Amino acid sequence: MVLKLLLACGILAPLLFVAMNVFVPMLYEGYSLVSQTVSELSAISAPTRPLWVWLGTVYGLLFATFGWGVWRSASRNRSLRVAGVLMIANGVVSLFWPPMHLRGQELTLTDTLHIVWTAVTGLLMMLAVGFAAAALGKRFRLYSIATLVTFLVFGALTGMEGPRVAANLPTPWVGVWERIIIAAQMLWIAALAITLLRDQAVWQRTT
Repeated sequence: MVLKLLLACGILAPLLFVAMNVFVPMLYEGYSLVSQTVSELSAISAPTRPLWVWLGTVYGLLFATFGWGVWRSASRNRSLRVAGVLMIANGVVSLFWPPMHLRGQELTLTDTLHIVWTAVTGLLMMLAVGFAAAALGKRFRLYSIATLVTFLVFGALTGMEGPRVAANLPTPWVGVWERIIIAAQMLWIAALAITLLRDQAVWQRTT
């Protein structure tokens, strides 16, 4: 039962993050889901920063807890254990995310650290997807490869818009590119949770 609750966090965490991306922007007058990044919701002086940080902390804890569940469900599967550790690390690192400044404001060290955190969490997530793909069946492996391709393609598109965000220039589609990455990530996390919960149910029926 404890393991099932840990794995269920892999469903709760994506649902929470999707809800955050739907409802929090409604509290930011003038914010555009299409042309602004998710990070701007938690930027210094953004009206939505306190709420986003609080909800983001809950998300990070849920994701780290799910990683623990993945690690516990791995048994002797080394690749899945590594994926669990990577997800725990990702969730913990996310709890200490340095904020960026709003567009048009002077950039400081915290903006640079924000980019570093983005790169680190992105790498941890991609590695977790890769190790989990190696641990599970062919169908999940192919799905994971498609997810990684989505990360790379739309991550590159988002990255090209980064200098324009810093320079306070128009970024017509950056919000769309970034949210495609988020959607792919959240779907993958939920799919992994459902796969592991199903495997646990099969194991219980056969023992």
